[in-house]
Amino acid sequence: MTVLFDSFDASLWPYVFILVGASLPTDMWRWLGVAFAGHLSDDSEWILLARAIANALVAGVITRLILFPTGALLDVPVWMRLVSVALSVTFFFGLWRNLLLAVFLGAACLVGLAVGFGI
Repeated sequence: MTVLFDSFDASLWPYVFILVGASLPTDMWRWLGVAFAGHLSDDSEWILLARAIANALVAGVITRLILFPTGALLDVPVWMRLVSVALSVTFFFGLWRNLLLAVFLGAACLVGLAVGFGI
């Protein structure tokens, strides 16, 4: 067993523990999802709950990015971020529900507003 521990550089062990500590709890839920997903119908209460939680998490992250940004978005005023999101949502519901196109057009709107107002 000491051969295994001696074969790695001592400075790499914290990264191994971080990788294992971060991946096992996440992967456990993924494995359980794969194991039980075949036994659940698409309209079951558990699937609807999982979808609702996933949508709430995405909405929370997007709201946090808009209202409490970090990095380069700190320089962009809130009204520009809100206008870009509003246009992106409008593009999404108006253009065949194409998420990629809506995100691209929303980002282009944000960049255009920022450049247009000299930010």
